[in-house]
Amino acid sequence: MTIMTVLGAVLGGGLVACSASGDSRGDRHPGADRTTAAARASAHAPAATPGVAEKPPTMAPGPAGLTPVLERGPNRADKVVALTFDADMTADEGPRAAAGEHFDNPELIALLRRLKVPATVFMTGRWAEEYPAQARSIGTDPLFEIANHSYSHYAFTSPCYGLPAVEKDAMHHEVKQAFDAIRRTGARNVVPYFRFPGGCYDDATLRALAPEKVTAVQWDVVSGDAFATDADAVAQQVLDGVKPGSLVVMHCTRSAAPVTDEAVDRVVPELRKRGYRFVKVSELMAG
Repeated sequence: MTIMTVLGAVLGGGLVACSASGDSRGDRHPGADRTTAAARASAHAPAATPGVAEKPPTMAPGPAGLTPVLERGPNRADKVVALTFDADMTADEGPRAAAGEHFDNPELIALLRRLKVPATVFMTGRWAEEYPAQARSIGTDPLFEIANHSYSHYAFTSPCYGLPAVEKDAMHHEVKQAFDAIRRTGARNVVPYFRFPGGCYDDATLRALAPEKVTAVQWDVVSGDAFATDADAVAQQVLDGVKPGSLVVMHCTRSAAPVTDEAVDRVVPELRKRGYRFVKVSELMAG
């Protein structure tokens, strides 16, 4: 495994891109390689239907009961790919939102609906509080599912691209607080998946989160959309990286990822032309 490639920098001391090189984690991880963990672990529920299954699939715990980590789907013959979008907002960015900065991207969500592309949105609790109507709309649309991206978007291990650190004994609260904030919006399609802010984790964080019974979801394809200004370059990076079973990380924040919707508008028809079908993480995980 290689060292994580930084795709973004701190924007005004706040938001950090949640992306990494396609074959790495946020931190170098001392444990076993989990890149194909989904192929080795059994799902706990059947594949998702067009809506969200009553019991979305999760992966079996990792070695020594650690929180399991999914980096790509299990080996399968059909061409499927999961587009995931991080709805980032850190706990201290309220004043910036009040001043007019947009951490949402309704145009992107509208595009996904128009193109009929299922997707998983990894949402921070703070984002859900700032945009409750959008969170409810996403979380009640069977095309989408909402997963947990922590409450504060603070780092679960340091250093992590300048993000403030969460205390170890507060990590479980970060996950619970985010789920509570998301569900308070009225969102129903909420799945037990978690993405580490900045993609940074280690064995200690996986151990701390084990009681939450979530599956940590990373990626194998980095879109490069964080702070990008060239939609064609972002689209090409995705198209060059996607393989059957891939997990693509992108962003749902206009201020930090302003060309994501344009890139998606190029990626979707091309991948469909290549024979790919888009799925949510729950369906990808079910195999």
